[in-house]
Amino acid sequence: MTNSPSTRLAALVTPRLRDSWLALTGLSAVFLFEMLDNSILNVALPTIGRDLGASTTQLQWVMNAYAVVLGGLMLALGAVADRFGRRTVMLAGLALLGAASLATALVRTADELIAVRAVMGVAAAMTTPGSLALTFRLFTDDGLRVRAMTLVSTVGLVGLAVGPTAGGLALAVAPWQVLLLVNVPVAALAMVGIGRGIPADRSADLHDDPIDVAGAVLGTATVVLALVAPTLFVESGVRSPAAWGATVGAVVAAAAFVRRQRRAVHPLLDLRLVARPLVSAGLAYKAASGAAVAGLGYLVTLQLQLDWGWSPALAAIGMAPQVLVLVAGGPLVTWFTGQVGLDRAASWSATAVVAGLAVYACLGRFGYPWVALALVLEAAGMRVVGVVAGVNVLKGLPQDRTSIGSALVDTASQVTTAVAVAVTGTVMAALVTGSITAGHWSAAQTGQFRTAVTVAGLLLALGCAALAVWARARARGGDRTPLGVCE
Repeated sequence: MTNSPSTRLAALVTPRLRDSWLALTGLSAVFLFEMLDNSILNVALPTIGRDLGASTTQLQWVMNAYAVVLGGLMLALGAVADRFGRRTVMLAGLALLGAASLATALVRTADELIAVRAVMGVAAAMTTPGSLALTFRLFTDDGLRVRAMTLVSTVGLVGLAVGPTAGGLALAVAPWQVLLLVNVPVAALAMVGIGRGIPADRSADLHDDPIDVAGAVLGTATVVLALVAPTLFVESGVRSPAAWGATVGAVVAAAAFVRRQRRAVHPLLDLRLVARPLVSAGLAYKAASGAAVAGLGYLVTLQLQLDWGWSPALAAIGMAPQVLVLVAGGPLVTWFTGQVGLDRAASWSATAVVAGLAVYACLGRFGYPWVALALVLEAAGMRVVGVVAGVNVLKGLPQDRTSIGSALVDTASQVTTAVAVAVTGTVMAALVTGSITAGHWSAAQTGQFRTAVTVAGLLLALGCAALAVWARARARGGDRTPLGVCE
């Protein structure tokens, strides 16, 4: 019976991951670029500073220009992709990425490099939402969607893990420009995989509503100011007029954006779609986990190097439990979601992320084993919720709105990451006297620092827990069935 015609026909039409290997290779290359970019460039900042005569502020903007432009334009360019085609916008973004990376070879000043990084941010804003949307679109079965997104994200996480080491080894034998020129073959590989492995968007999966230009401007301003303000607070302190000006500007722009979206005939972002249970819950889970991960990573890095006096190399080894779980935890995602369903997987994994931050805040000062436990809890939870939240958001949206849904997922994570770093930096500035980067702390400063770590960690944990609880209540009544069954 196993060789009957009907069985053979079912085997031919049943989708499998390996049937889409070319498309998944291209999408994995896109995610590799997203994860590899900042991690590999971090190690080169001192070299770049010396080579280009860059100031501290200019070096900060070498990193920030990319992140701010990426975060600010994702919503607008996600909306464009839903109108003109996700594959088309993705391929255009990859071409722009390759061209901007090649331009690195011509850079002679820090300002020129900042401009190149801003253009790369535009390219990333064109490709980032599409990577999630196109991966989701490849399959109709939730189980295969989770497996595909897990595969793609694993490739990116490997890049994130090996980026600093690879960058350091490359700098030993080559100029720093090589670290950005590596994007050229990555973009070429992605273009081949996506161009040949993914068919053009069907008109039925797109929409032709006019673009809400005013909404796009207000949305971009909101996100840009929201990303810049935390950086200004950390750099200039809580009394900084520029930081408070950016904060007020973000609030005003956000209010104007919401007002515009409620009144526009064809809004950039239909708020009724965002209010759907799966969508709003998925975004809240992503925001909660993003903030917890950013806060934990920031605090642990400070503690290992400043409080315990570990060298940067030893501190990198100290983060190994997190890296190992993130890279090797792919099978956990598929097994866990298959056992409990998307809804419970999102809830429980977000709980693990928040629990990791709480464990660290309360017990991290008592020794490295507690730090390692916190990192493992956080990484295991993040590995699951990062995939599941994205699947849930896209499941809750119409087919012609998946790109802007992907952009929402990434924007939620970016903004809350910036807020988490700002909260920890502000608490440090408020509770620790003197500069925390100065050596030879007094006993009083050591105590102040450890108190600040506990306070900042618990504040973030409480905020992230509140978001996760709200998301769980919002998603109640949603999908609780095991995966692997088509809707």
